[in-house]
Amino acid sequence: MWHTKNIYRGIFRNTIQPEKQFLKNVPDWAPFDRMANSLPSKLVWIGIYTTIYILLASSWWLLLLLPFTILMGPVHGVIINWYAHKYGYTNFEMNNTSRNLFPVDLFMLGESYHNDHHQYPSSANFGVKWYQVDFVYLIILLFSKIGILKLTPQYHRVSAK
Repeated sequence: MWHTKNIYRGIFRNTIQPEKQFLKNVPDWAPFDRMANSLPSKLVWIGIYTTIYILLASSWWLLLLLPFTILMGPVHGVIINWYAHKYGYTNFEMNNTSRNLFPVDLFMLGESYHNDHHQYPSSANFGVKWYQVDFVYLIILLFSKIGILKLTPQYHRVSAK
């Protein structure tokens, strides 16, 4: 993680130039990047997470999960927004470098089907092949069936050919 942190810092500070393929069709949001990478921004998010845990935790031991919640964003960002544009396979030819990391995604719960997500960005189901199970989508379907939420047809999609 230390090495990856230094890579991100170097790219942010323009001391490391990303490979050319990673610059293709990428927006430049310098003001947003500066704000999001600032210490005050990070501390605000940690404060929000801590407040939510304090208000909603039904037992003290649930606070032990707080560090995992705080680290989830950066770790997820590294796995999906870095590795899923460098390694893996594609189901769709895209005008970007998105790739699917795993044929079966238990670890990221469907998020590693990144190429599929870029093809169908508004779909609730990121898995398009029969073996790509998006477990979060299954939870969404369950919640839809029991009435907790409503999943409208435009958020479903057909499978890949």
